[in-house]
Amino acid sequence: MGTLLLLEVRDLAVSFGRGAREVVAARSVSFALARGETLSLVGESGAGKSVTALSVPQLLAYPHAHHPRGSIRFNGTELVGASADTLRSLRGNRIGMVFQDPMTSLNPLHTITRQVGEVLEVHGGITGKANRARVIELLHLVSLPDAERRAGALPHELSGGERQRVMIAIALALEPDLLIADEPTTALDVTIQAQILSLLKDLQARLGLALLFVTHDLAIARHMGGRICVMKDGTIVESGDVASILAAPKHPYTQDLVAAQPKARASSPDAGAAEILAAENLRVWFPIRRGLIRRTVGQIKAVDGVSLSLKTGQTLGVVGESGSGKTSLGLALLRLVASTGAIRFQGAAINGLGARALRPLRRHMQIVFQDPFASLSPRLPVAKIVGEGLAVHEIGGESEQQDKVAEALREVRLDPALGNRYAHELSGGQRQRVAIARAMVLRPRLLILDEPTSALDVSVQAQIIDLLRDLQDKHGLAYLFISHDLRMIRALADLVLVMKDGVVRESGTTGEILENPRDAYTRALMAAALELKPATA
Repeated sequence: MGTLLLLEVRDLAVSFGRGAREVVAARSVSFALARGETLSLVGESGAGKSVTALSVPQLLAYPHAHHPRGSIRFNGTELVGASADTLRSLRGNRIGMVFQDPMTSLNPLHTITRQVGEVLEVHGGITGKANRARVIELLHLVSLPDAERRAGALPHELSGGERQRVMIAIALALEPDLLIADEPTTALDVTIQAQILSLLKDLQARLGLALLFVTHDLAIARHMGGRICVMKDGTIVESGDVASILAAPKHPYTQDLVAAQPKARASSPDAGAAEILAAENLRVWFPIRRGLIRRTVGQIKAVDGVSLSLKTGQTLGVVGESGSGKTSLGLALLRLVASTGAIRFQGAAINGLGARALRPLRRHMQIVFQDPFASLSPRLPVAKIVGEGLAVHEIGGESEQQDKVAEALREVRLDPALGNRYAHELSGGQRQRVAIARAMVLRPRLLILDEPTSALDVSVQAQIIDLLRDLQDKHGLAYLFISHDLRMIRALADLVLVMKDGVVRESGTTGEILENPRDAYTRALMAAALELKPATA
């Protein structure tokens, strides 16, 4: 392989800051990548995957970020300490980069044509009609639908999957030898994720690319194939062929990652339990207004005639892609967005109640949002965040409220001493536990969980699922669990409701829906789901 090596990383260390304030992000990372080969860097948040990948084209913020030691050689050229001219000649031309979140990576004020064309002009000197023609060619290459028309769109006018295709087009504009993909599918639906992964593999085969792929998901690493490096605390703890590593992991950390995949629910709730929540013919329509007088010219039917029933101790999983109406359904059931149709909570109609009449019921019907960092106040310590609902509903005195907050934190497996910290001082998993504690401190009967694990590492996802199961068993909670991840649905849900374009396409028990889907859309979701199965299966 020696003559075919494209990238060699040897004993690489990455630190932020110096002296007493130095934070070590990578300690001693070594790997090699041949032309046309795939190598996945796998590990949890903070393992050092992204800083290692960003170090290759030297994209970290120097001098704050620096390399105390180590070497990065690309096609024989040393990149650590290389001149700006050397790096400029390689970035874009020989090394392409696809980032995790295309919405923050793309300029919101520039069209797709301008952003793809900028790379061609700055790094390749391609201008005018040739530039435009190459842009369209690249958009076709990454299978962007209706490429000629969409080329004039702004990023917010594209879907998440379409934006990621544009990012890939930018990275491949000058036909690089190495493509670095840093968690390129984390924020995408399961079907779009499968499309992007297949696109990357197809482009790699057609263009002969070497692919350095960063992910926290072992199922994605298995799907991409090639070799794998498992990272923990800034070092590589295990490496080798991905199928062999996942079939027989040797390092305890790799074994823990493989074992962290959520298991299917083992028990079923009481079939005779009382109904806690029901909806009939529920609709959430948003008007489309145009013209000077803002006349309504149409309706966006986010939820269109959905009916459901949920009993005490049950979990109803709501599945679908972005835009299917899942979150709008959850918000409508809590009366947080306007809707029509019947909603019953604990047997009583609540769809006609005003804000004052609803307020006493709020403590019994709570919600946990997808992004805990966005849903937790950055200005309040954890104890204040968790105890806010107690103060709003005037439950107990100050001392009693403090005791309830401490009890809620212990119940979600957090040390009450964390109550003095702020959200930014916690990990993603800790923040989500705080969000759950904020809901649980009020002892609700119903908890709506809106993608509560999608932003978390796989091992942390499994911990949160286990926590939710324990809380449900202890308190007899009913869950409405919204997710696009079928692994999470299988692990927690008793019943499944599949949504697309605001309507229910299929519903039934989890076993019926996941093992024998009847609807074509459900079958497409199942086919796109990536499962971490043994390599010999």
